[in-house]
Amino acid sequence: MSLRVSIVATRTGDDGTTGLGDKTRVSKDAPRIAALGDVDELNSALGVWRTHPLPDDVDALLKRIQHDLFDLGGELCIPGWTALTDAHTQRLDQALQHYNAALGPLQEFILPGGCPAAAQAHVARTIARRAERAVVTLSRQDTVNPPVLHYLNRLSDLCFVLARYLNRAAGVGDVLWER
Repeated sequence: MSLRVSIVATRTGDDGTTGLGDKTRVSKDAPRIAALGDVDELNSALGVWRTHPLPDDVDALLKRIQHDLFDLGGELCIPGWTALTDAHTQRLDQALQHYNAALGPLQEFILPGGCPAAAQAHVARTIARRAERAVVTLSRQDTVNPPVLHYLNRLSDLCFVLARYLNRAAGVGDVLWER
């Protein structure tokens, strides 16, 4: 992928279309653009999350994920191009096992909240779920590389686990749902 943007305001999108990486133009409300936008928003949410005080290992993990999400966005932007592999999802699986091992079993449903970093993790989790739904919608009309769906699914799980992990590291309890 060697496309670099030098002009941001081209005015070519004034007609309600946008250009893909393969130079085709599509409507700004096309499923591919919706999925791409949700992944971009997810990456931005991780950027905000990283502004909170975090353990170094969690920050490094989120940084790696941001790069993966940028590659995933490139994959969505260029139909037929693949960037993500099963190895990307396996890295998330390993992180899930690592951080979940430090936590006790779930006793009740958990509400978003706790320390600020954990609350932001929950925001990222919900955006990851929306991005996953948008990619599922896209996959109903166009081919999607399966690791893209696997990655987004696993990432939302990891955000949940990291929220619990960060609350524990901060000495803050999870916010439990009250019946």
